[in-house]
Amino acid sequence: MKRLHVHIAVDDLERAIGFYSALFASQPSLVKPDYAKWMLDDPRVSLAISQRGTTGIDHLGIQVDTDDELRDIAGRLRSAGEVTRDQESAICCYAQSNKSWVADPSGLRWETFFTFGEATAYGEDLREDVSPKPAPTFAAGAACCS
Repeated sequence: MKRLHVHIAVDDLERAIGFYSALFASQPSLVKPDYAKWMLDDPRVSLAISQRGTTGIDHLGIQVDTDDELRDIAGRLRSAGEVTRDQESAICCYAQSNKSWVADPSGLRWETFFTFGEATAYGEDLREDVSPKPAPTFAAGAACCS
């Protein structure tokens, strides 16, 4: 079963953890000095917040249960004429994942990912434009999920 992923950049992590814990009646499943994540079943969402980059919605995504599901979604997007940027064994958001990035027609980044392990560091990711449509260019060397 797929899970919606939402990553929000916040300016006050501690306050945001309090807010989202109250909103979802649940404490985060992972807390780091610059990051927190909830794996909720109601609603079925992977919600991440971090103190990285400009505040607001950073990106949306779909977390899948298998690598085959990841490859299926990325393949559908490419068949529809979209440009994806695929990553194998990426270290990002304190996790190891295979990923496929794409930008929607407005330039909003979407991440489809299969997580298969934990990581001790937040990680880095080259954030380059993945869309042939006019969209913001992502700076190289910026954090993967911010």
